[in-house]
Amino acid sequence: MRNVLPQQRLLLELIVQSGDIAVPSEDNGTVLYRTLKECESAGWLNVKPFGAGFNKASVTDLGRVASQETAL
Repeated sequence: MRNVLPQQRLLLELIVQSGDIAVPSEDNGTVLYRTLKECESAGWLNVKPFGAGFNKASVTDLGRVASQETAL
C-alpha cells in the first residue's frame, strides 16, 4: 500500500469518525478538494453525486486500513 500523507490521513480519520460527509462537486482550488481526489484515486474514498453542487464522500474498507497505518 502506498504511503498515506498527513492530510490524507486527517481526511480519512475525519470521515471514519463522522460518517459520510458532503464535499464540493467541482474543483474549487482547495487542499481539501485535491486531497479528496488523491484519496479517491487511491481507492480509499468513494465519492458519489449528492446534489446542489455537492458529492457524498464515504471511506472504503481499504481507506479504513490506510487511516490506521503507522506513519514511517
